[in-house]
Amino acid sequence: MSKLFYRIAGFFRNRTFIGVDKAGNRYFTRKEEIDGILKEKRWVEFKGEQDPTSIPVEWICWLNGQRKIAPTPEEMMELEARRERVRLNVALLKKEEEERKALEGNKKAVSSGKVGGPDLKSFIRQFPSASEGEKVERESDERVKETHEEKEKEEPFPESSEPTGSGASYKPGTWQPPS
Repeated sequence: MSKLFYRIAGFFRNRTFIGVDKAGNRYFTRKEEIDGILKEKRWVEFKGEQDPTSIPVEWICWLNGQRKIAPTPEEMMELEARRERVRLNVALLKKEEEERKALEGNKKAVSSGKVGGPDLKSFIRQFPSASEGEKVERESDERVKETHEEKEKEEPFPESSEPTGSGASYKPGTWQPPS
């Protein structure tokens, strides 16, 4: 019982005030010895109702020990101003995007004029005419013949133990590895 009393009394005697946040929450620290090791305890006293969501990120980091030094009032003001600028920029970007979508929707409605399928004339123009197509086909056939003749003149590859053949000559399951 006496340990508990000393602990409660020490809680109020040995605390050091560190700072206050925008919501009025107060932050404290105390050094205490546990099992011969000196440890620093950090905590917050809420102003009004205990609402953990009212604690700024910087103070949360200090409470958890991720920051060694508590945030200063100047630092908190700079960060709050930066957060406000980001909120305004996001609102501005959303507004611009909505305006752009509205303009695109109006352009599509005005420019289409009629409802129908794709423009077939522009689709057909991308293909060569019949006379050009035949010419292109003949040239490609000649190139294939030339490359085939060149390959026949080259030395044949040495025989491989890998299966060969394609198309109609292929029969699944007939190839056996060499023994």
